[in-house]
Amino acid sequence: MNLNQLHYFSKLAEVEHYTKAAEELDISQPTLSHAIGSLEKELGTKLFEKQGRNVTLTKYGSIFREYVDESLHVLDSGVKKVRALTGQTEGLIELGYIYTLGSEFVPSLVSDFIRTHEELKVRFHFTVGNTSEIIQGLKDERFDIGFCSMAERESGILFTPVGTENLVVVVPKGHPLSYEKAVDLEQAAAYPQIFYTENSGLRPVVDRMFSQIKVVPQIAYEIEEDGCMAGLVAQNFGIAVMPEIPVLRQLNVDIVPIRNQHEKRYVYMARGKNTYQTPLVRRFAEYVKSRGM
Repeated sequence: MNLNQLHYFSKLAEVEHYTKAAEELDISQPTLSHAIGSLEKELGTKLFEKQGRNVTLTKYGSIFREYVDESLHVLDSGVKKVRALTGQTEGLIELGYIYTLGSEFVPSLVSDFIRTHEELKVRFHFTVGNTSEIIQGLKDERFDIGFCSMAERESGILFTPVGTENLVVVVPKGHPLSYEKAVDLEQAAAYPQIFYTENSGLRPVVDRMFSQIKVVPQIAYEIEEDGCMAGLVAQNFGIAVMPEIPVLRQLNVDIVPIRNQHEKRYVYMARGKNTYQTPLVRRFAEYVKSRGM
């Protein structure tokens, strides 16, 4: 049984005449007769019976027609849905991105794309997570594009640098380091630290910074999300080395530049190397790359 046979059956059931059905289907009458005969043989029953020059559905043909028409309708809806989501000028783009990019970077990027491509009917679906969650989402094809840190040993993912974030020391208001124009990391290491969890894309970066100065920091708390990290600092749970993100300006913290360190968080656009991407997704990816770092 194949899709053509079901379409042929549905048309013949509608017009009840082999010649008319064949003409509307743009096939020969013998082709139609053979297809219906094969379908009847497979089902083990007669679907049509002659009535003068016409044909009419048998009892079993009528039962079968209900399921065929429903199936063809569902299939047609699926085709229309996929075309709408994957067309040249309209569709859906699934984005996953790390927490720090949620307040400015991604909203600005998407709004600029929509504004400069008014001819497109594009919708975006947004999901926030840490780098490992974003990468897994790309592997599972839940996301079309991710914005995150670089993940090592991920040969199936293509990483394109698209931005940077400065790393700073964040301290509670009135902290002894608040009055410094800049601090060495050794000075920051004298205080309890709030660190990123092991699965964070930034954890290896911060670990490397302390390793370079041969200092083992006192880790008081670990957390994966930047906004929560900043909130803990504001409530005097410790200090943190973290990106200079917009939310810091709204909290009761001070931002202190790090002296003699050139580490940054590099933000990457991540995509599956062997994953099919719709024309709209490819167009958005090219737009992101054109903006540069």
